[in-house]
Amino acid sequence: MRQIEIFDRPAAYGLVTRLLHWSIAGLILWQFTGMILRGILGRHPVSGFFVGLHQPIGALLFVMILARILWALVNRRRRPPHGAGLIGLAARLGHFALYAVMLVVPLSALLRAFGQERAFAPFGITVFPARDEPVAWMVTLGDALHGEVAWLLLALILGHVAMVIVHEWLWRDRTLARMAGRG
Repeated sequence: MRQIEIFDRPAAYGLVTRLLHWSIAGLILWQFTGMILRGILGRHPVSGFFVGLHQPIGALLFVMILARILWALVNRRRRPPHGAGLIGLAARLGHFALYAVMLVVPLSALLRAFGQERAFAPFGITVFPARDEPVAWMVTLGDALHGEVAWLLLALILGHVAMVIVHEWLWRDRTLARMAGRG
């Protein structure tokens, strides 16, 4: 029987990294599905099914992204290498960009929520109480950043997926196997 590795190791990512990676991926897919359906269908029960959970899922994503970043720091010396040279540098920079943008998207939404008049209470838990007056600069900056940076995140994710395809079918270096824990 194969032992379950909690921590990352040079040959493969550990269970916690994989659970966080694939859970975050699934929730981000949910968020984009809702926004794309809303763009296509407008206010419709199908898009409403996804968009109605946008705020609580976004809050959950924020917590999971913070956990993923902390877990990556804990495992920074154990993780599979990104490679050497220019390709390794590009991989490190690409991952850094993904982490940074994954943080900016929910942070901008939280800034907007903090500045709004209504309470922010995902899952019924009050994070920010209602205000008497909105804080205009917070709402304006949050509005300006959240959606635009989210589409940048989608572009980075598509690039990430494209590189998985390159690794698997062109270079055949078993990168996907390491992310699946079979390294």
